[in-house]
Amino acid sequence: MPAGSFEKLKFALAYGADAVYAGVPRYSLRTRENDFRKDSIREAISYTHDLGRKLYLTMNIYAHNTKVKGFLRELESVLAFEPDGVIMTDPGLIHMALREFPELVVHLSTQANSTNWTSVAFWRDMGIKRIILSRELSIREIAEIHDKVPDIELEAFVHGAICIAYSGRCLITNYLNHRDANQGTCTNSCRWNYIFGNEQPSLLALEADLPEESGLRTDTEGYYLEEPKRPGEHYPLHEDEHGTYLMNAKDLCAVELLQELMEAGVVSFKIEGRTKSAYYAAMTARSYRASIDDVLAGRPFNPENLKDLIGIAHRGYITGFYTRDPRSYGENYHEPSSQDYTHQNAGLVTGWAEGWLEFDVKNRIDAGDELSLISPDGVQSFQAKEMLDRNQEKAVVLHGGNGLGYLPWPKDPGPYSLLRKTLRKTEQPNPLINESPDQQIR
Repeated sequence: MPAGSFEKLKFALAYGADAVYAGVPRYSLRTRENDFRKDSIREAISYTHDLGRKLYLTMNIYAHNTKVKGFLRELESVLAFEPDGVIMTDPGLIHMALREFPELVVHLSTQANSTNWTSVAFWRDMGIKRIILSRELSIREIAEIHDKVPDIELEAFVHGAICIAYSGRCLITNYLNHRDANQGTCTNSCRWNYIFGNEQPSLLALEADLPEESGLRTDTEGYYLEEPKRPGEHYPLHEDEHGTYLMNAKDLCAVELLQELMEAGVVSFKIEGRTKSAYYAAMTARSYRASIDDVLAGRPFNPENLKDLIGIAHRGYITGFYTRDPRSYGENYHEPSSQDYTHQNAGLVTGWAEGWLEFDVKNRIDAGDELSLISPDGVQSFQAKEMLDRNQEKAVVLHGGNGLGYLPWPKDPGPYSLLRKTLRKTEQPNPLINESPDQQIR
């Protein structure tokens, strides 16, 4: 599970994660949203080990010359805290690190784009202990890699955001903002809202280019994308038989494929989301923990685990490339940001006293809303009939980001409890259906 902060790490472990990964400042691909510093890394590793779990440090940048010496100094420093492994990408840094620290456990980042068994065999011979596979592989390809190179651990992403690039090697944010995703400063430019336009010299020329019926354009002359905050800056848009690439990918959700991935040789499932909330960490860990336990016990897939994941804000789900090439249905053509589907984060519980539950309000709650109290021990659903605001006065509505709220509750639910709101049917889009882009490009 991802750990973008100590709080998220604790929630992930409380809800069933076997291991977490946290970024080392300056040398991780999440430098802007990374709350960890040297002291907190030491504390996080100690906390994780006390629970009998594992923590991997992420140091997966592609380094320029100016960062090489600092990288090795920082690596030596954090290795004193005894992490369970270090996730790396840069081949030169890997070579130097293993030469300097022969006992170092290195996991190869998905950024290295391992897509075939010869590459995996090469990295095994270099001393890599685990390969975090490229997200563009099918289950069949993973099985072949395991068959050809059985003596190395394979890890696969099963949930989270997908980049419009080979497993994160993206240049869009560098082109638009001069902030390099491969140096840890991605601005998620592929998620932005873009206006679709045309610069044809005449109305007749424009109409002549429109297809009489839905289908792929053969002539895209004059079409462009424009980002609203950059008016007048037109990015030429071209489409071939494979589609158009500067678009917004749906999120990965492979919770129904865990059995197949295990059989293909995957020993570790990875979830993306260090920049996401503690609520996300808790709910994804909870669903995948239950699904893994079901597979190991020989039980059939429980659809409730998918329902819980649909309840988390996301951009629509696909199963990635594991069973087929998603092509056009892998893109979200309408919403650049995550949307709430069936449920919404209502708040994180901060305490309990004298029959009242205290919580940090995350999103609006109206009297009469259907809520669920979720803890590592289970789920209890109820209706919000009585509420107090941050001044402990009666309220009919609580607003997110406006401080604490209070609800009557018979007993202390324990640490790491949270509140989830069920959205009304009229508020729920269908995350499994993507409207045709025929009215836009195709």
